[in-house]
Amino acid sequence: MSKQAIHTDQAPPAAGPYSQAIIANGFVFTAGQVGTIPGTRDLADGVQAQTRQALDYVGVVLRAAGTDFSRVVKTTVFLANMDDFAAMNEVYTTYFGDTPPARSTVQVARLPLGALVEIETVALVGE
Repeated sequence: MSKQAIHTDQAPPAAGPYSQAIIANGFVFTAGQVGTIPGTRDLADGVQAQTRQALDYVGVVLRAAGTDFSRVVKTTVFLANMDDFAAMNEVYTTYFGDTPPARSTVQVARLPLGALVEIETVALVGE
């Protein structure tokens, strides 16, 4: 099995020893993205703005890997507070078409930079 690391300057650089995404066996696995304001380490204001920005970053990583949201088969959403589920979902649903991917959503004790939401995806690539 071969794997290929994906990098784009359009999304925040990896903050540790990981890749923004890896392509392997016809899939791309994206690292989790949080909703920082572009060009900064400051978080967008509120869970909806952070969800939108996190998904925008996921989108540019997917495009760098040669795919897009229509080919996402699985997402994992990490929330700092499950009470934000409905607000996150209002934004999340605008990124996926009539056949949304499978998804897990979990509440976690803490996210990078004190984020309210972090999102990772698995998508199909290639033919």
